[in-house]
Amino acid sequence: MNKYAVKAEIPKEVSKNLGEYPEILRKLLFYRGIKTIKEAEGFFNPDFSKNCDPFLMKDMDVAVERVFGAIEKKQKIVIYSDYDADGIPGAVVLHDLFKKIGYTNFENYIPHRVLEGFGLNDEAVDEFSKKKVDLIITIDCGIADVKEGKKIKELGIDLIITDHHLPKEELPEAVAVLDPKRIDCEYSDKNICGAGVIFKFVQAFLKKHGEKFGVKEGWEKWLLDMVGIATISDMVPLVGENRIFAYYGLKVLRKTPRVGLQKLLSLVKIDQRNLLEDDIGFMITPRINAASRMGVPEDAFILLSTEDETEAGTMAKYLDKLNVERKAIVAVMVKEIKKSWNEKDPEKKRRVLVAGNPDWKPSLLGLVANSLLDNHDGPVFLWGREEGKTLKGSCRSDGCVSIVEMMHESKHLFDEYGGHHMTGGFSVSLEKIDLLADGLEIAYEKLSIRGESKKEITADAVLKLEDVTFELEKQVSKLAPFGMENNKPVFAFQGVEISGIKVFGKSNEHIEISFLKKNGGKISAISFFTKVEDFDANIKVGEKVDLLGTLDKSNFRGRTELRLRIVDIFC
Repeated sequence: MNKYAVKAEIPKEVSKNLGEYPEILRKLLFYRGIKTIKEAEGFFNPDFSKNCDPFLMKDMDVAVERVFGAIEKKQKIVIYSDYDADGIPGAVVLHDLFKKIGYTNFENYIPHRVLEGFGLNDEAVDEFSKKKVDLIITIDCGIADVKEGKKIKELGIDLIITDHHLPKEELPEAVAVLDPKRIDCEYSDKNICGAGVIFKFVQAFLKKHGEKFGVKEGWEKWLLDMVGIATISDMVPLVGENRIFAYYGLKVLRKTPRVGLQKLLSLVKIDQRNLLEDDIGFMITPRINAASRMGVPEDAFILLSTEDETEAGTMAKYLDKLNVERKAIVAVMVKEIKKSWNEKDPEKKRRVLVAGNPDWKPSLLGLVANSLLDNHDGPVFLWGREEGKTLKGSCRSDGCVSIVEMMHESKHLFDEYGGHHMTGGFSVSLEKIDLLADGLEIAYEKLSIRGESKKEITADAVLKLEDVTFELEKQVSKLAPFGMENNKPVFAFQGVEISGIKVFGKSNEHIEISFLKKNGGKISAISFFTKVEDFDANIKVGEKVDLLGTLDKSNFRGRTELRLRIVDIFC
């Protein structure tokens, strides 16, 4: 691993323009492309009224009128969503709209991750035909389902697709296709998630027809709790409209009356009033996703949509239990892969980690790949098999190359593939599995700068341990919510002395390292699911090291503590 770098000082003119803010905040603003007070105020206080006009999205007007027509005629509607923490909250958004306007002739359908897979499928479509469904509305899926779209049309069912994934050359046959990534779509923000797209539909629908149903202007803002969860969970860039969704989503989540969320937050000991984006990413999202990875996705939908306190409590406990089981399985798989990979490539010559086992659950491989990225300088591709002969997998990028471009470069090896820059999924036949490692290594070399290792860590500023105060945390938190393209600021603390090391957690899976301040005080720095030997540096009491970390304000069990979250440690 390369040593870290520190970002350059900001121009004097910019520092002068932002003079009313503390020096550290001026730097952090500049690194986000903000150079004036007006831009800074807009960033600190996103204006919800400036979110994009939903009717700029291609086919939005057609989609609104088709749904309005279905409601007038009392036609049967199916809301068909993906099974993850984007699709399920998105399904709740449309479900809540129909409930609000008093429409009841609809049902939510979420495909089984293992038995049906991602997107529309023939078996489900046949069932809809038997039930005399008139209209199918997809959420966070459907953009690649050309064959299924044709069948749906042949059966006389109308289809509206709402998605945010990259379209392929041919769009499915549908009454309307809402996807900001369409080449012919003028919608300005291309990076909103699936729940964001359906929220824009709800905005458009209420803008045109809300008064007819007696819906007060602005009611849809209560749906931003779901959009906020989805936006943060799906790891889309938290800039532009996504920043608005995440910012106001957190505000609504801190007040949301949804009993399922309240029960879940209470169970995992999170104060709803102080909910942060990390609480979503580390506590809520895994439990939503546990439903489809370990059971059935409808359970997560029930948790988020139910108004029954008993049902909400039962579902919160059940999803928490599934998540505990999921973590145990993932930990075993990570350990197994690390051991096998070190034996196969002890000199670490290969940049692309490819591993698989027919006994592995494909539904868990994305989580395993995420864990492996922490200690691997390159993309990770993992495959398993649940049913039949087809091998299914998940892949993650370290950021140096696009996962989708890698798979496109090696498309002859895959039956199917898709995803984003950082994350994706694929299926591959048994006949080609032995070619996968070499093919992906060649693709990686073509797409990356030869010989370049993983991007070095860059610190936003060099600080002293004495600088870590609640006042500093207050200034930095103005930049929240943090996520892709608005990462948590990383600070370097140089030549700091280790004063203590301890492990914690039920299985001693986390570490806490104490560092000595010059005034004699101490500050703790933590790292979850990490061992001392995971660092290249010599971690022992009395050793002086360079610590890279982010600020971490903990409110666990009502106790407020300011500490550091370890990014890396260098000798």
